[in-house]
Amino acid sequence: MGTNFGDLIETEELSFEEMNDKVVAVDAMNTLYQFLSIIRQQDGTPLKDSQGRVTSHLSGLFYRTVKLFENNIKPVYVYDGETPELKAEESAERRKRREEAKAEWKRLKEEGKLKKAYQKATQSAEMTGDMITESKKLLDAMGVPYLQAPSEGEAQAAQLNREDTVWAVGSQDWDSLLFGADRMVKNLTITGRRKVPGKQQYREVVPEKIELQHALNELGITREQLVWIGIMVGTDYNPGGIHGIGPKTAIKLVDAYDSFTELQEDEKWEWEHDADPNVIRDFFMDPPIEEGLDFDFQDPDEERIREVLIDEHDFSEDRVNSTVDRLVDARQERQSGLDSFV
Repeated sequence: MGTNFGDLIETEELSFEEMNDKVVAVDAMNTLYQFLSIIRQQDGTPLKDSQGRVTSHLSGLFYRTVKLFENNIKPVYVYDGETPELKAEESAERRKRREEAKAEWKRLKEEGKLKKAYQKATQSAEMTGDMITESKKLLDAMGVPYLQAPSEGEAQAAQLNREDTVWAVGSQDWDSLLFGADRMVKNLTITGRRKVPGKQQYREVVPEKIELQHALNELGITREQLVWIGIMVGTDYNPGGIHGIGPKTAIKLVDAYDSFTELQEDEKWEWEHDADPNVIRDFFMDPPIEEGLDFDFQDPDEERIREVLIDEHDFSEDRVNSTVDRLVDARQERQSGLDSFV
């Protein structure tokens, strides 16, 4: 979920051509959850193999990654490490919401209300350790690098971006900016249409770029002050933020105070979370990360890809074979550029 800055920070449409020959650090967990949520049958049932194992995440990871390479965009996936204690409240709340959505999905499906059932099903997606292992196995077979963060994957991806090891961070969560990513790309691994809130209209989902320094300049604040705003609006470490404070009120409060300590003395500051707000601020400003991480791209192992998808998970042989051919062609065409990371 993360922080919602949609009403505060403007995004810029980004074409695939503008990302030509760029390396992007993709928030792996965020991306896999997206695939688990939206790649489903009409009644909301996720894709499964003959043993009943969910394969939606593998389907999205395989086909979407190949599409990125065909556009000469080179992803390196960054996985979460140890879950910070700060996240306990949000993790518990997410489990509760998933269970409630799952029960509602089953009820609506039994009643034949498939459209509503699908909507609830997307809220019930759950990631398991086996799914993470399977996704890494597939990436290995595809020759696509991945990194294991010591803690939050977004924080590690932001560090790669600050070091200019990657061109941008690819994620749906605004928290990438709070962790200090210089450049963030939304909708990198999502395609299709999205319903316009409150209207019977749809719009195409396209990549969107956010430049941190540009956003800070437009708001007239520092990155630390953006973190203050995030804490007031709500983060994974204090879900819901402070009651009655939205992005616009938060920016006014930030403008009124010179320090985070003074801000907490404002009458609107009614803290109702277990976590210390100062600890949350410090975590965003100085999260557990590793510096100087390196990675490289390998040639796809066609047989291993077929073993993972066709032999182990019953994917369509024809579709997998044709997509493997596309991957090999895309990698061969761009091979000369694979060593220039940015």
